[in-house]
Amino acid sequence: MRRMRNVKIVATLGPASSTYEVIRELHEAGADVFRLNMSHGTHEDIAARHAIIRQVERDLDSTIAILADLQGPKLRVGTFANGSEELEEGASFRLDTDDAPGDANRVQLPHPEIFQVLEPGASLLVNDGKIRLKVEQCGADFADCTVTVGGTISNRKGVNVPDVVLPVAALSDKDRKDLEFVCELGVDWLALSFVQRAEDVTEARDLARGRAAILSKIEKPAAVKAFNSILEVSDGIMVARGDLGVELPVQNVPPIQKRLTRICRAAAKPVIVATQMLESMIESPMPTRAEVSDVATAIYEGSDAIMLSAESAAGQYPIEAVTTMDNVAREVENDPNYRQIINAQRGAVRESVADAIVAAAREITETTDIKAICCYTQTGTTALLIARERPPVPILALSSQQVTARRLALSWGTNCVVTAELDRFKSAVVNAARAARKLGYAGPEDQIVVTAGVPFNTTGTTNILRVAPCDERLIFNTDPE
Repeated sequence: MRRMRNVKIVATLGPASSTYEVIRELHEAGADVFRLNMSHGTHEDIAARHAIIRQVERDLDSTIAILADLQGPKLRVGTFANGSEELEEGASFRLDTDDAPGDANRVQLPHPEIFQVLEPGASLLVNDGKIRLKVEQCGADFADCTVTVGGTISNRKGVNVPDVVLPVAALSDKDRKDLEFVCELGVDWLALSFVQRAEDVTEARDLARGRAAILSKIEKPAAVKAFNSILEVSDGIMVARGDLGVELPVQNVPPIQKRLTRICRAAAKPVIVATQMLESMIESPMPTRAEVSDVATAIYEGSDAIMLSAESAAGQYPIEAVTTMDNVAREVENDPNYRQIINAQRGAVRESVADAIVAAAREITETTDIKAICCYTQTGTTALLIARERPPVPILALSSQQVTARRLALSWGTNCVVTAELDRFKSAVVNAARAARKLGYAGPEDQIVVTAGVPFNTTGTTNILRVAPCDERLIFNTDPE
C-alpha cells in the first residue's frame, strides 16, 4: 500500500481497536506499524490481535510491522488503611518495607533494591510526579522524606526514582514470559522498557535469539546518559516522553528528543517519537493546535516514526487520530522548508563502500529525474543506510526475507516488497522496474536507481549501483548477462 509520506505511523491496539474491521481501517488510514502493549490484555488477547493484523496484511497484500511493547518492572507503593491519604507540603513521610497498611505518616515501598541505592537529597516521585518527596535520612529498609509537592496518595501508585541507577533488571519475570510468547507468536519488534544501561538490552537480545529486533525505550535519565552505548546494542530507539518528562524537568525533554533523533539517524537506526502526541483525541475528534505542532516538530526533526498510544487503543476516535497524523505528515513533507531542514541535518558518513553507494544514489536523485531508489537487501542494512540519506524520492526495499521487509516498515521512507531470491543483477533490475511500476512509483518511460550486492544473497556486499529504465525491453537490450 503506497503512502504519500515518508514518516511512519505506529498505532497502539486496545479495546477500541481490536476487531478486524477497525484494524483494517486503521491500516488503510495510515498505520504502518501496530503496537501490542503487553501491560494490558492476556496472551489470548494479544494472539487474537496478532492474527487479525496478519490477516489484514494478506488481504491487502501490504507489509505490516508488529511491535510488542514489554511492560518492564513496576515500582509501586503498598496500600493504605483508608485507601488514600492527603500529603501536605512540608510534612514528613516515611517509606519502609513494613507490609502494614499505610496512613498519613508512612506506607510500604516493597522494593528493597530502591533503599540499597538511596542517599539523602534524592528525589522520589509518586503517581507520575504529582507527589514529590525528598529523602532526608535512609537505611536498608526505610527512607524518611519531606513532602516537597503534596497531593492525594492512594493504593499502589507508581514510584519513580530519577536520581540514581536502580539495581533492577529491565526484564521482570512477566516480561520474560511475554518475550518468549510474542517471539514464538511472530512479532517483528520488541520494545524494551526500563532501560538504564546497555546490559539491559543485551539481555533481551540474548533471550530473543534473533526472532525480533530490539527497540530500546529511552524513558529514564540513566538511559539518556548512557545513550550511545545503549544505541550501539539496539536495533532502534523509542523516545518515550511520558516517563522521561516525569523523571526530568519537562523543559529538558524537547532538546533531548532532538538530540537523540539526530544521533539515531547518523547511526542509521530507526527512532520513534512517542507519548501524548494527540492526547486530546482520546475524547475529541479534533486535536489541539499545540498537538499538531508537536507532531509536525517530530517530522521536521526527521523521526522515522510517530506513535499513537491511548488515542488509538482506548480513545473514541482511533481512525480520526491516524488520519490526522497522516494529514499532518503529508502537509509537513510538502513544505519546501522540510527538505531544507532534512538536508541540513545530514552528516557526511563515508566509512564503507555501502555508505558511498547509498550517498551516490541519493545525489543522483537530486540532480536527475529519478522516480525511486530500489535496493536489494537481505538483513535490511542497505535500506537503513539509504533511509539515513533521506532522499527526495521513495525507497523500495526488495528482500527475499519477509522478516526483513516487515522490520523495515518502521524505517523512514521505506516501502517493502518481498521478492524471490535472485542470482543475477539483470533479474534484480527487471524485478525492481516491475515493482516500481506496479506500486505506482514510476511509469515505463521513467528511470530508477537500483542498488545491490554481488554476489547475491550475501550479507554486507552492497557494491553496485545502476540507473535503469523501467521499460523491460530497454533493460534486456542494454544489460549484459
